[in-house]
Amino acid sequence: MKLSYEQVIGERLRRQRLLAPIESPDDEPEYLELFKLLQPVAAVHNTRPGDPPRLVHRTLFDDDGLAGKLRERNAIIKGRFCGGRIGYVLQEDLERYAVAFRKPLAKAKPIHDDILTVLKTSGGLSKEQLKQELEGYPAGEISKALQALQEAFLVYEHQPDTDWDTGWFDFATEWFEIQADGGRYAQAVSEVLHSFIQAMVFATEAHIKSWSQLPAKAIRQGIAALVEGGRIVTTEMEGIGEGFVCAKDAEGLVPSDIPPCVFMLDKSDFLVRAHMDELQRRYKGYEVLQFLLIDGAFQGAVLGHWRIGPHDVEDILVELPPDQAERRQEEILDAVRKIYSSESHNIVMYNGKPL
Repeated sequence: MKLSYEQVIGERLRRQRLLAPIESPDDEPEYLELFKLLQPVAAVHNTRPGDPPRLVHRTLFDDDGLAGKLRERNAIIKGRFCGGRIGYVLQEDLERYAVAFRKPLAKAKPIHDDILTVLKTSGGLSKEQLKQELEGYPAGEISKALQALQEAFLVYEHQPDTDWDTGWFDFATEWFEIQADGGRYAQAVSEVLHSFIQAMVFATEAHIKSWSQLPAKAIRQGIAALVEGGRIVTTEMEGIGEGFVCAKDAEGLVPSDIPPCVFMLDKSDFLVRAHMDELQRRYKGYEVLQFLLIDGAFQGAVLGHWRIGPHDVEDILVELPPDQAERRQEEILDAVRKIYSSESHNIVMYNGKPL
């Protein structure tokens, strides 16, 4: 079986709600369904560490408010997934994602034991309070140890709002103790990979590696288990090569027209993460602010040096035939200006030509 570009990309854009965004913050069930599909969901790249996660371009409203409410009532939980990156998952799925993505401590140090002891006996502390309790350790060493413990799902950072001084707690006390069981790990990885393939519609092993940052062996074993269980099938996509599709999609994908569309996606976006290894190779040497998804494929990048506060967009690099790049210039500029408004950001060039 071979899938066409129109089958895969048309369904991917539809399924991820890029072509039909969620209309209202009152549509919470729809929002949670999409959040579940695209989790772990991160805040926009290069924003405040305490900002809530965002489903950028997939809602017709600013979803900061809805995501903030979900976070406040612990419907979505903060953790480190996909190679240690901060993200949020639904509380009901926390165990699966924690087991799949946890990075056990290679070697427990005294500072790790001391932090866990203080958090267990105190019932939870802010980082500043923790620094006061552990006076013998430099602040940087405490921060580094907290990150390692968070990646191991031994501590939990409670982030109910945008406050930077969050509470830190013993993970097992707040949620559950993760059992170091090989079978459970393999099952959790398979479940996570199945959800990813469902969201992508079609995914290669390279997509899976780029997004998940899991060890190659774990990915291969997870894929093998899904194929053996009949949950995914191996197939080909024209122009891409061999990959995987969920069994329920194998015969049901219908080619659909892909309307002209341009989305600027930041480095935390689900689709960017799935293509990040490829994008880093393609744009090596460039200072990339965001990437351009044009008609469902990454075909451009927004270049410049990020700063806190107003900064210029130095260039918009578009990988389209010259006539198409020129014809669609205003459409692409409009997509960029949705974030980099003319009031705060000057766009210097388009495809190397001064504006």
